[in-house]
Amino acid sequence: MDSETAWNVRRVVLSVLFLLIVALPLYPELFGLDEVTPFTQLVSFRPQLLVLVLLLGLGMLLRWNWRIAAGLLLLLALTGGALMAPRALSDPTPPPAGTRVLTVMVANVLGGGADAGDVAKLILDHKPDIVSLPEAQVDVRQEIEAHLQGLRYYGYTQQANAAVESATSVLVSATLGSVQFDSEKLDTGRVSSQQPGTPKPGAGDPGAETIGPVQQTTTQFGHIIVTGGNLGKLRLIAYHGYPPLPSAVTSWKRDLQVIEGWCASGVQTVLAGDFNATTDHADFRDALGRNCKSVAPSVGAGLQGTWPADRPALFRTQIDHVIVTDGIAPGRFRTYNLKGTDHLAILTTIAVPKN
Repeated sequence: MDSETAWNVRRVVLSVLFLLIVALPLYPELFGLDEVTPFTQLVSFRPQLLVLVLLLGLGMLLRWNWRIAAGLLLLLALTGGALMAPRALSDPTPPPAGTRVLTVMVANVLGGGADAGDVAKLILDHKPDIVSLPEAQVDVRQEIEAHLQGLRYYGYTQQANAAVESATSVLVSATLGSVQFDSEKLDTGRVSSQQPGTPKPGAGDPGAETIGPVQQTTTQFGHIIVTGGNLGKLRLIAYHGYPPLPSAVTSWKRDLQVIEGWCASGVQTVLAGDFNATTDHADFRDALGRNCKSVAPSVGAGLQGTWPADRPALFRTQIDHVIVTDGIAPGRFRTYNLKGTDHLAILTTIAVPKN
């Protein structure tokens, strides 16, 4: 082998190695590292990383010796972009015959940091059927209700532990009838505290001024299951997933496994909340399986980031979702700014069977 051939072989080998290094943070699941820090966190921003890879590949084309590596990077970026294209290009479809349209709102209120008047105004303007409020304790929910100017909603809060972020609240329009509230508990016999100064209606009674017992749910943060009333066989779940912190990826994955169970249960379900996971997380996709889908990517809004709200749109990622099971048709998806929180609020419409 002459020196020129040896150099060309070395260039190819080095270019492939460089491609693998660049691909690692983009597609850690291909290397079995998607649950390893920092890859779990980096993959949340896969669309932005693909743009950087594209720009890097274009820049490397300027150097002749780097053109093999540049071509491989461009191929990686363009392939990744093509795989993401359906998230931005899918069109919403009109509600099918024999369905009714529900409006679902999600607003992470950052432990009460969000302006209650802003949240209430969004509710007054759009009159959603269900409002999922991650990080809203009972007092925050009641403050929002106080701004609703007589618009009737049934409210409930479930707090998993003493941490503010473990509280999840829900508001359900009175038009859905006498719904019931519940959650899946780890140990129904152990209750740590009752919200002081509030009545103690039966579990799940509409309008209950209670956080339910402060009790550890099957998810790390509180979730609320809404059934009954005019929902028929449909259940609505207000949800807040544990974040994939470097020291807590296992807890994050455990919460996603609870979602997997809900999606595989065969019960018609709508989940709404802050999932702390994106469509690019393999564990999130596994949790949804074949029976569930996120509304936003299904209607061409899958690249609209919802967090962090104080960054330009290009630097946000979509961790707030409305998830629906088969038989429920996704409709519109919109985001809205709220003062005092690091999440955008989302409003979606879905079409559910009338029966």
